[in-house]
Amino acid sequence: MSATTSGSGSAPCRFAHYFIICGIDNETGLEPDALAALYQWLEADRQGKDPAAVAAGENFDQSPLKRTFKSKVLAHYPENIESNPFDQDAVNMLCMPKGLSFRTQRDSRAAQYHSFLITREDGSRTYGFVHTFYEEVTSPQICSAMQALHQMHQAEHNTSAHNCPSSSSSSSSSSSSMDSLASSLEDVESPSSSHGNRRSCGCFREGYNSLRDTLYVSKAACLITPMPFMHACKRFLSQLHRAVTSNQPPPLPLESYIYNILFEVPLPPPGRSLKFHGVYEPILCQRPGVGELPLADFPLGEAFRLLGVENLVQLFTCVLLEMQILLYSQDYQRLMVVAEGITTLLFPFQWQHVYVPILPASLLHFLDAPVPYLMGLQSKEGTDRSKLELPQEANLCFVDIDNHCIELPEDFPQFPNKTEFIQELSEVLLSFGLSPDGGNTSPAPPATTQTSTLETELKSTSLSELDDDRRNGNLGGEALDVLELLQGNPTLERLQALAKRTGVKVARLEALAAGQKAIGEEGVGGRSPAEEEELQNAKLSVQLREVFAARFATMFADYESFVIQNSPDLESWLTNREQMHNFDKASFLSDQPEPYLPFLSHFIETQMFATFIDNKIISQWEEKETLLRVFDGRIEKARLYNVRAPSLRSSIYQKCTFLKESAQSIEQRLKKIDHTAIHPHLLNMKIGQGKYQQGFFPKLQADVLASGPTSNNRWSSRTCSTQRRVDRHRPQNEHFVLDNDLKEKYMQEARNLGKNLRQPKLSDLSPAVIAQTNWKFVEGLLKECKMKTKRMLVEKMGREAVELGHGEANITGLEENTLIASLCDLLERIWSHGLQVKQGKSALWSHLLHYQAREEKNELQSESPVANVQEKRKPESSTGLPALRVSVIQDMRHIQSMGEIKTDVGRARAWIRLSLEKKLLSQHLKQLLSNQTLTKKLYKRYAFLRCEEEKEQFLFHLLSLNAVDYFCFTSVFTTIMIPYRAVIIPIKKLSNTMTTSNPWLCVSGELGDSGVRQITKNVLEMTFDSAFRPHTHFSIAFKCQNLGKLTTVQLGHDNSGLLAKWLVDCVMVRNEISGHTYKFPCGRWLGKGVDDGSLERVLIGELVVQCNDDDGGRTPPLQRSPSQIRRISITSLTARGNKPTTVQIQESIGEAVNNIIKHFHKPEKERGSLTVLMCGEGGLVWALEQFFHHGFRTARLFQKNVFVWDFYERAVAFMVNADHIGDIQETPEPLSLTCESLCRYVNAINNMPRSIGKDGKFQLLVCLGTRDGLLPQWLPLLAECPVITRMYEENALLREKLTVSSLVAVLQTLNDFHITLETSLTKGFEL
Repeated sequence: MSATTSGSGSAPCRFAHYFIICGIDNETGLEPDALAALYQWLEADRQGKDPAAVAAGENFDQSPLKRTFKSKVLAHYPENIESNPFDQDAVNMLCMPKGLSFRTQRDSRAAQYHSFLITREDGSRTYGFVHTFYEEVTSPQICSAMQALHQMHQAEHNTSAHNCPSSSSSSSSSSSSMDSLASSLEDVESPSSSHGNRRSCGCFREGYNSLRDTLYVSKAACLITPMPFMHACKRFLSQLHRAVTSNQPPPLPLESYIYNILFEVPLPPPGRSLKFHGVYEPILCQRPGVGELPLADFPLGEAFRLLGVENLVQLFTCVLLEMQILLYSQDYQRLMVVAEGITTLLFPFQWQHVYVPILPASLLHFLDAPVPYLMGLQSKEGTDRSKLELPQEANLCFVDIDNHCIELPEDFPQFPNKTEFIQELSEVLLSFGLSPDGGNTSPAPPATTQTSTLETELKSTSLSELDDDRRNGNLGGEALDVLELLQGNPTLERLQALAKRTGVKVARLEALAAGQKAIGEEGVGGRSPAEEEELQNAKLSVQLREVFAARFATMFADYESFVIQNSPDLESWLTNREQMHNFDKASFLSDQPEPYLPFLSHFIETQMFATFIDNKIISQWEEKETLLRVFDGRIEKARLYNVRAPSLRSSIYQKCTFLKESAQSIEQRLKKIDHTAIHPHLLNMKIGQGKYQQGFFPKLQADVLASGPTSNNRWSSRTCSTQRRVDRHRPQNEHFVLDNDLKEKYMQEARNLGKNLRQPKLSDLSPAVIAQTNWKFVEGLLKECKMKTKRMLVEKMGREAVELGHGEANITGLEENTLIASLCDLLERIWSHGLQVKQGKSALWSHLLHYQAREEKNELQSESPVANVQEKRKPESSTGLPALRVSVIQDMRHIQSMGEIKTDVGRARAWIRLSLEKKLLSQHLKQLLSNQTLTKKLYKRYAFLRCEEEKEQFLFHLLSLNAVDYFCFTSVFTTIMIPYRAVIIPIKKLSNTMTTSNPWLCVSGELGDSGVRQITKNVLEMTFDSAFRPHTHFSIAFKCQNLGKLTTVQLGHDNSGLLAKWLVDCVMVRNEISGHTYKFPCGRWLGKGVDDGSLERVLIGELVVQCNDDDGGRTPPLQRSPSQIRRISITSLTARGNKPTTVQIQESIGEAVNNIIKHFHKPEKERGSLTVLMCGEGGLVWALEQFFHHGFRTARLFQKNVFVWDFYERAVAFMVNADHIGDIQETPEPLSLTCESLCRYVNAINNMPRSIGKDGKFQLLVCLGTRDGLLPQWLPLLAECPVITRMYEENALLREKLTVSSLVAVLQTLNDFHITLETSLTKGFEL
């Protein structure tokens, strides 16, 4: 029957939607739970057998009292509600997640209480509250069936009695991680005091005997409500159970109370409280106002007691970062309390992914989901955590509630101001008498209901409480009104007759009629101990939530300033949602305090934050979402009290100021009850049905519970009038309703894949549905891979991407690391999907180890190097570097040799970073997956890695990352030891390839230098390139701590022996792990009496861009160290006729200065090497050297080359002599100081112990002058020095005052920046 009456039409406004009874169906008898059949199908699928051909067999190894059997929904009222259709399979599964369980009189049969929720496709939730108790089995068929199962079980164990030491569970080790997980959960918890006497061999003398034992079976009573009024539902169901187990029948038939809560008790309006009646006692509930935090009735203090403050804050952080969360406890209600508590604390954000606080046994395959989830799993008493094999743990936060501990993922950022935050939460807990540690208190036993009742209390409070509420809005506030309503009422006459039959006196009704005051009025003004406890729990919960909400209000006080709103209407925004940037992340992060960045950079990438921003943008055209409206109101209120500039960010901790105000609101509502619902009353029932029988829940009369009352009572008419008002306003909002389909479509597509699977489908668990679910996972993973790789490319391309219309620019190092960490997480989830055998916490590293073992085994069998099979060698070239091995195995060995990495998850992420940096990630994974035999062994048929088309697209998306350069391995693992190989290549003249001196080099990078490394002299190596041309070089291999990106090489020798002069072409240095090769051009002599007399040169490096395998590598036209053409000498330079024009010189100086200014305007992590901009080709030193060479006199003195440094030395010598004569003393004081500083710097450079040559000295002077802001002061002084007339032509730029003034103005712009020089440049310099 469909509930189509007016009562059911107002269902959204009713307190409860359904009342349900679940238990055993005496007609169908004992049926094995669907879990066994499901896992037989999964096991057959894993082994490659036909699942349909697998016979469903019975498991006689397990005692029938410990097995689970199929439960059924025995009755539910009403039949259906249009706004909340009844899902029988889902409700049955969640009411009794482990199916039916049986007990005997020897076992504990305490009632238990738990709650659950069902998330619908649109994200709305329905709550269920379940009271589970045990009833005696009266069916002879079921008793005999249990007896037969027990005899089969005994026979099974007797036949294997000689195998006592090894139980069946250990002899058949599970080969599937999901199967082993299921086996640890199959046993129904049996807290019997005598089960320890059972013998290990399986001869259970205390098993079930139908002649001796009484058999009991579990039954559940459940309320389905639209809002989480947990305490009220618990009290109602508890009183209902007390009525069933009491020696005396209840005051009214149970149908009256169930009808009352289904059809006559409304939802309390926002900001109001409501009182309604259970069987014996009144029940109170309240609802927060529109400006308060949303309703959350689960005791948050209990969650803190179970976990402790620090653990809960860590769990909260994991949830915010959308990791996989698995809660683990023996008690279903604990799972629900922690899950609901932690999601409540997310305000104003909402969990957007799979959310199953209680995971039924038949849904364990959902732990294989490669998406973020928050699930709860029931543990078995005594289960060892180490034996619990989960499908994936790389990004898992495992919460062992009963043992008060959590296991956190690696690479875990801390919540901002964590210490102060924990301190504030601890103060709130201590104010309510709770310990912040939580775990030091003994865990509370599962919620139970007392089966014994006090008969005298029942008689004195039953009808008295029912009839003595003088503020009842339905019966009238005055006694006279109540009396008029009751007099002559046939219902009252039946009530009085029933009271006489049950022995309950109705003296208080008579007193009411006589106008006398009722007895026991203290219940109106005072509160019972239970009510006082509920009030304290509610006040504690709301104060804890306020502390969390205040943290978000502080961190995101100015979030609205960074929301990008550039769509004219909702439809265009929804259509282009995926291509648009809705939040200026880079600007937001740059506005945050430094300690907040590690957490915030991860958090703003989550789906819950994206949804929050989406809702903010949609609020332009639609009514604000509730959480957003409350949060914006909080921020606005805080601004009124605390006005500050949006740009002023501080990491100073600000405590919450709403604690007392929020607690007072709750207390005020309970002090003055706003509304009272209609009292339960007799219904028009058939005589003889619903007969009371102690200990047995009666069969309810369906006809009286099928539909609600007509609209003749105040609540119904009030609800109908409200509905009419809603209908009148509906036409105004039709344009929003019309867009709902479009809105839902695009929002689902734009948001993360997990939202499509927030709640697993519970109504159908067939293999086909499981396969369809996994196919959705595959599609979602592929889409996520596409989105992540696209985001990484766009962000990495920076401003170029903006010009192409892709959105914001300037990826910082923090953002890049966040995106790469997200990619590592995605790969782990892909490799965990459909996994057969789980070994270690990282599925990817486990696969790699299997692959490595197979390849090394093949290598031993064939006695050939692994390189012959899967390794590729880059061909040798004129660089002189030997070929570098390129293979999956080789990179694995590099990672395995790193002692700094201790875990499999860490090794997998390091391997991903290394492969990405080497631009081999797609190639390596393709090689790994090419072994199809191994893949089929490790993965089930529905796994992502066994879907060929999706796998190819996935590898293609990863291949696109080769378009950009990453240093994600080198920049992260900064303390590891890395092998390097350096090759010094002489100029190709045989007479110059050898030297008798002792050469050395020192390699420097962004993270440090290698120290001086001596090179074995006169040891020539010869290599051949692809054209078989011979090349000779010196080679050295060394190992040192990671240098980062290489910047300079210091090369020199000690000038000993007969062949001390050495003409060097370049130096090549390669990182032997990452394969990055740097070229340091030289083209200069090293030796006394040749070139500029330098025994040591500082060379500037450039990264050699890798090309295709057959092309080797090529060097791009980037900044590079001085070339031979420029550096030989000024006389040879002018002889070649390569003089640049004055315009070219001025342009090159301007460009060099602009490049340095741009360098400092970039984010710090994006700047690159300043040394290249200063000393490389096209750098400032190179440009200024051209300026000083212009017009330089070319006359030779005894065939000796003349250098710019000679001019500096003579100028300084003149200034020193003039100082002695007294000429300079007559000059103004600033000019005198400038002369002094120039002389000090030049003399200090000449007195250095290093022999860096004249060009090297000029380079150092320019660098020091730029760093200290003195270069613009020195230039006018040099231009006015009389020495200039002897060394420069009249048309030289240095002799043109206007040109010098312009150059000084350009160089002065660099004084605004803090320039830091590398140690390799300034080593040995002292003023």
